[in-house]
Amino acid sequence: MIYADMHCDTLTVCRDGGHNVRENDLQASLQKLKDGGCAAQCFALFTEGRNSAADFERYLAFYKQALEEHGDLILPALRASDVLRALKLGKTAAILTVENLGFIGDDIGKLDRLEAEGVRMASLVWNFKNMLASPNLLFKDGEPMFSASNGEGLTPLGRRVCERLDELKIIIDISHLSDGGANEILAGRKIPLVASHSNARGVCGVCRNLDDETIKKIADCGGAVGINFCSDFLGGPAYESVYDHLSHLLKVGGEDVVAIGSDFDGIPVTEGLENCLKVGELLEYLSKRKVSGRILEKFAFSNFMRVFSCVRP
Repeated sequence: MIYADMHCDTLTVCRDGGHNVRENDLQASLQKLKDGGCAAQCFALFTEGRNSAADFERYLAFYKQALEEHGDLILPALRASDVLRALKLGKTAAILTVENLGFIGDDIGKLDRLEAEGVRMASLVWNFKNMLASPNLLFKDGEPMFSASNGEGLTPLGRRVCERLDELKIIIDISHLSDGGANEILAGRKIPLVASHSNARGVCGVCRNLDDETIKKIADCGGAVGINFCSDFLGGPAYESVYDHLSHLLKVGGEDVVAIGSDFDGIPVTEGLENCLKVGELLEYLSKRKVSGRILEKFAFSNFMRVFSCVRP
């Protein structure tokens, strides 16, 4: 079964670590994605904050170079129809995303440039507060407080950024965003958005996971939640925990909200889901656990495609 993955940090790690993006010993590579049946991979350009504009440029240049050098394996996808074209050609569709828009500072005009460069999904914040928003992870004396939740909302600038992202048809990603910020964006929302790599707080009670109210609101706007493979957020053995989070998401948000958001190369190695070649085994396990073929296909591929198609046909 083919699959789509809404988040990995492979490009960033390859650029910073001098790894070959085509073949390497990381959790994902272009060759492993193809061999593992990945039809569409969202590649995040990760930046830590507002002073990371130079990093973004380096990562963007690395991405463009990868497209040029490895066109036999990947095809850039600017819209959903490009994913289908990549499928026909036997390639993985590469979708460019940004994790943490803090580097744009107060210059909203930079979003237009991101859209022109092919960015199709973006999150406002990572683990540290910036000019746009606050994270759902709080710290005390330098230590993360995984059980605390953050009700702080968006800044006025963050609200304007969200408005512009919607205008540009860049999918808003609320993974890492504070509960207050997520609730603000989701209030009365009709345009699909995603939590590209977040799990269910009702299964594993850490703040990086989503509460039931947020899951319902994501489902109500036609969005999707990508299950993160990080053991800290799964809360137990890999395959069993993915099943538990999937079941909870289905119960709270319905079958159209579930998707994959591995976070490969942004997380420690998870036993059982060591790399992207294991996704097929996970899907086989879920089938044996009596997840229906219809739901499994939605989880693996078509829910992501539906969101992408709504925003970029």
